[in-house]
Amino acid sequence: MNDSYLYSAARTPFGRYSGALAHIRPDDLAAHIINGTLARTPALDPQEIGDVVWGNANGAGEDNRNVGRMAVLLAGLPTSVPATTVNRLCGSSLDAALIASRAIESGDTDIVLTGGVESMTRAPWVLPKPERAYPVGNTTAVSTTLGWRLINERMPKEWTVSLGEANEQLADRFAISRERQDAFALRSHRLADEAWNAGFYDDLVVPVPQEDGTALQRDEGIRPGTSMEKLAALKPAFRTDGLITAGNASPLNDGASAVLIGSEAAAARIGSDPLARIAGRGVSALDPQMFGFAPVEAANRALKRAGISWSDVAAVELNEAYAVQALACVDAWDIDPQIVNAKGGAIALGHPLGASGGRLLGTLSRRLQESGQRWGVAAICIGVGQALAVVLENVTGNSR
Repeated sequence: MNDSYLYSAARTPFGRYSGALAHIRPDDLAAHIINGTLARTPALDPQEIGDVVWGNANGAGEDNRNVGRMAVLLAGLPTSVPATTVNRLCGSSLDAALIASRAIESGDTDIVLTGGVESMTRAPWVLPKPERAYPVGNTTAVSTTLGWRLINERMPKEWTVSLGEANEQLADRFAISRERQDAFALRSHRLADEAWNAGFYDDLVVPVPQEDGTALQRDEGIRPGTSMEKLAALKPAFRTDGLITAGNASPLNDGASAVLIGSEAAAARIGSDPLARIAGRGVSALDPQMFGFAPVEAANRALKRAGISWSDVAAVELNEAYAVQALACVDAWDIDPQIVNAKGGAIALGHPLGASGGRLLGTLSRRLQESGQRWGVAAICIGVGQALAVVLENVTGNSR
């Protein structure tokens, strides 16, 4: 079996809902990050790409009909470069990377471009098709932006609660207070702002041109001026007496990410040395309403397959769908919270569903390069009760 390696990673800035990226189709946004990522490995002939595996969660609008293949064509890659689109909801682009790593390790191919895209702004409303002509009753348009839609009546009601209500239940189960959630959110904004100001994201983010001739350079959702007082003033979003607010949950976003994965032998064709080895993978599932807690087991499985333990891990990138679920996972792992999302997380940076997994891998790899530390974990919760995790091993020259 071969080893699989991460060679390059990039993403767009993540735009606010109805923000600076709202005018860009998701297939165009995906094409933009494909070109931006490949520009970082100019020695690589695109003909050498064995496959493109692309993540997308909604897929009901302009991102339908295999948005990965559409993005490859729009990016101007040779028509001989194949592509597929995978949907594991919030984990789609991390799943794409896992699929690519397995293909490389099995010897099916040597170079795979992975990534994902989501325009939550442009996700359409849909109308269910009538079962017979000329129905008498009214028909309701359903938003495809986020969460359950067109639910099968055979699904148990406790499984199909809203994402917010599911996390209120998580807060109840683990007694995680509003104050802890708000403090976690404040930390996310502070660390994201500090990382941007320090130049950490400069090499990870590809600016997106705007219609007025400027470019979106930075994530739109970061609020460096927020405070515990401002967060405490926000009203609960899902229960009248609830704990989850717009301030301690990730927002709706638009964005794209990409990760170039290859075998060790592919280094000469790619034109650069690898940055990190994909050392372990983990997938887990539990009751749908407990999805926020699913990363706990996924990461534990990935660590076991990598042959290491939490005591070896120096950096964790955990997607912050909600502050409460991130806190529940960190508590369960019993790790130092300071190694988690040290450059900010999704509450501040944003969570465009299909792109978030690629963001986690890129940030984790960059953190390991910066620190010289060896082991890191990326993990993400997924709606309907799933999670994915990846262990990266830093293989750059300054690894220790």
